[in-house]
Amino acid sequence: MPRRPARSVPTVVLHGWEGSGPDHWQTWLAGQLRAADRAVRYPDLPDADHPTLDAWLDALQAVLTGLPDDGFDVVAHSLGAVLWLHHASAADDSPRPARVALVAPPSPQTSIPQIAAFFPPPIDVDAVRRAADGTVLVGSDNDPYSPEGIAVAYGRPLKMPTTIIGDGGHLNPDAGYGEWPAMLDWCGRDNLAFIG
Repeated sequence: MPRRPARSVPTVVLHGWEGSGPDHWQTWLAGQLRAADRAVRYPDLPDADHPTLDAWLDALQAVLTGLPDDGFDVVAHSLGAVLWLHHASAADDSPRPARVALVAPPSPQTSIPQIAAFFPPPIDVDAVRRAADGTVLVGSDNDPYSPEGIAVAYGRPLKMPTTIIGDGGHLNPDAGYGEWPAMLDWCGRDNLAFIG
């Protein structure tokens, strides 16, 4: 019999630029959590190929509506992680998650035209700390979207616990992340640490 996750709070899953698609670990994760009778909110953020920051912030606000303070988790990949940093820096009365995992946010120096409005993201230690009980950063040592490295780009400036995964690329299907048991394990545990 498969082990059921010990943690039972809802999980909000935020995809990145161009969406995650059926072969992405986020889609797999949502399916695994739902199979374990966990509540999942996995929105299709608007116009994923040509996103606008305001539309994504509005969509995120709608997704968070009705969730209990300190009673849910957020798992955000790539541009979804940058979206979370913008959300955290906005003073509002959104429900506050217990834990947040920010996975492979693109470099603050990113200049991709379709997502330029999201950059540079706010790097505000106090805002990130206020936005959740705990936030962890997960990235690889060879992410093409963050050539300076995840620790330099975000970990040190945000004074955030950072897990670096060797040879993980952008932690997407192209890098072999269609299934990601370590993320499912994180969702099933109560502590913040991510064990890659």
